[in-house]
Amino acid sequence: MAVATFGAGCFWGVEHFFKQVPGVLKATCGYMGGKDSTNCYEEVKTGETGHAEVVQVEFDELQVTFEDILDVFWKNHNPTSLNRQGGDIGSQYRSTIFFHDKAQKAAAELSKLSLARSGKWGARHIVTEIVPLLTFHRAEEYHQNYLEKNELPSCHIAY
Repeated sequence: MAVATFGAGCFWGVEHFFKQVPGVLKATCGYMGGKDSTNCYEEVKTGETGHAEVVQVEFDELQVTFEDILDVFWKNHNPTSLNRQGGDIGSQYRSTIFFHDKAQKAAAELSKLSLARSGKWGARHIVTEIVPLLTFHRAEEYHQNYLEKNELPSCHIAY
């Protein structure tokens, strides 16, 4: 099993699209990238703690590669939108890849460069951060599987 961590806007939608991928065993909503003493949604949602809403993805590398997971990440949010995804505005909604090791860092950087060169986003700059893994704070239970629990379709905007 491998683990990857991504921020791509509201974690409910991010969790939803990763859970659709064959080989993904678990997707957990949480917070990363801010003051380690903070791990409460009420504080994180203010944008003042430095955290990003993230999803930690556990996957079977025999079924899906990290590069495949990166492809899903890029296809399901706007990586040119600084601190914003759709109607969600603030640094907690930033586009971020928290790499777990040197191989993930290299793969993430290569995929970002490849996306930039593809022309998909025109002249817009890809603002996605690629940063080292920090402490993962699991979000409160009511955030886990939120869309399913509340019988909602994806809150995600397709790109």
